[in-house]
Amino acid sequence: MCGIVGYIGDRAALPILISGLKRLEYRGYDSAGVALVNGKLYEQRSAGKVADLEVALQDFTGTGTLGIAHTRWATHGPPTKINAHPHLDCTNNIAIVHNGIIENYAELRTELIKSGHTFKSQTDTEVLAHLIEEFLKGPTTLKLAVQSALAKIKGTYGLAVVSAQFPDQLIIAALGSPLVIGVGRDEWFVASDPSAILSHSRQVVYLDDGELAVINRSGFEISRADNTPIVKTIEQIDWSLEDLQKNGHPHYMLKEMLEGPEVLINTMRGRLNLQEGTAVLGGIRDVAHKLLKIDRLIIVACGSALLAGEVGKYMLEEFAGIAVEVVAASEFRYRQSVLTKTTAVLAISQSGETADTIAAIRDAKNKGILTLGIVNMVGSTIARETDAGIYNHAGPEIGVASTKAFLSQLTVLAMLTVFLGRQRNLSLTAGQTIVTELARLPEMIQSILAHSEKIKAIADHWSQSQNFFFIGRKYCKPIASEGALKLKEISYIHAEAYSAGELKHGPIALITENFPSLVICPQDTLFEKTRSNIEEIRARGGEVIVLTTEGSEEKFSALTKDILVIPKTLEILTPILASIPLHLFAYYMALARNCDPDQPRNLAKSVTVE
Repeated sequence: MCGIVGYIGDRAALPILISGLKRLEYRGYDSAGVALVNGKLYEQRSAGKVADLEVALQDFTGTGTLGIAHTRWATHGPPTKINAHPHLDCTNNIAIVHNGIIENYAELRTELIKSGHTFKSQTDTEVLAHLIEEFLKGPTTLKLAVQSALAKIKGTYGLAVVSAQFPDQLIIAALGSPLVIGVGRDEWFVASDPSAILSHSRQVVYLDDGELAVINRSGFEISRADNTPIVKTIEQIDWSLEDLQKNGHPHYMLKEMLEGPEVLINTMRGRLNLQEGTAVLGGIRDVAHKLLKIDRLIIVACGSALLAGEVGKYMLEEFAGIAVEVVAASEFRYRQSVLTKTTAVLAISQSGETADTIAAIRDAKNKGILTLGIVNMVGSTIARETDAGIYNHAGPEIGVASTKAFLSQLTVLAMLTVFLGRQRNLSLTAGQTIVTELARLPEMIQSILAHSEKIKAIADHWSQSQNFFFIGRKYCKPIASEGALKLKEISYIHAEAYSAGELKHGPIALITENFPSLVICPQDTLFEKTRSNIEEIRARGGEVIVLTTEGSEEKFSALTKDILVIPKTLEILTPILASIPLHLFAYYMALARNCDPDQPRNLAKSVTVE
């Protein structure tokens, strides 16, 4: 994986491909390349950034109105020029770009070498180029050759193929990795993410799994593996190119954190019903009668979305009375889970394309279980494949480390809790109290953002630390994990998160004056217990940063000078506010250590391989 762009039309393809790759840089990658068809096949690749590819292209003689391009996040083989996509066949007539993993590539490679093929790279993708070459021997079409090659492989793919033998065709196919066709005026665009082609078209067609499209200069045809033709609906992207800009901010991550108040307003718009003390969630209206019957919910997700699910567990169990289990999506389908007719599975994913989460949903559906989704990207695979769901409406998130989407996920989970609670035993008064406080959150978040300079000062002071503990209790334990995750992701500091009560059951052995702890200790039902955990750390010479609620600062003044403050709110909603200073803390730590918070090393925005 990571990013695919393609073009066929009457304009020069190269500038369109390069601009598309630049739009995909936020996803994280380690090399890039392009291939053009114009009488023959021209290709250029480079390790490093798209800017390095542009340098390599300065003496490039290739032109044409048909081409494909790719940014690679290494899976098989190191990030070198020879391993960069596109990959070519032996004759240098076929070029392919590919997201996904070919699980049986080693045996296929052995077979192809025995047949006389010569491999240049260490990648799994190159196998496909040689397979297509093999199936193009004799009279056939590029479509049939691609189909025959795909029938031989095991794994996942989003791929685009061009050939000098077929100068008016672009073939794309998807299985477990997203692809979209952008519809222009007598021109067509291909991308793994709509943001790559948004400047050219907002009308798109999404490929579903198992579908293949042949795109030529007069249009496109989509079919299934058995060649059954499919008529797809053209959809309109509801966000603009301006939404993808930094708008004067130094980093997307900062811009997206500052959008927090607006994000929550958009997430909650039209969804809060104060009179009934509930949430209006149109995306799950059709399955509301089924939800009334469930007594167990399994939340599947990865990364920050998984931690949002952990917070959701506390919410749903306390206020909706539903037993909740939170499972890493990467583990769900490998367990022998006990699923009943009264169980539902809820997938949380910003992109809606997370491979492990998609696999978990499909496993649940195969077992006849009701599936739900919380996703940010309209038209994404999870949005299409779940029985019902709720959109975040957070707008495009470009920063690799999720911030505003995480806030939105927590907010959606709070609204879902109120909805399911009011279906059951949550009183009208309790529902109204939560809904009222939800509506106040954007203003509270703005007040936290207004004091970001203090957070920056604390981060600057601790920026040379090599280790960190993040601890919290109950609702704030998952938020401690989120704080540790963000610090690891973008500043490369080793950080661990624990329930504050668990610290003395082993990890406290690591505490020294050079091993600081960030303790989330709001005024909640466990305030005094968490404060006692701080005393235990200080008694052993450990330094602490405390995150607490307004009015509690004096209770920590003898323990630390580093105090982060959030407004007082309901315990169920405290995690939403507590995540803001932790995100800002990680961001400023990254800056102090000269790390790029938008493109952390080794990470990709959307993980579309298992």
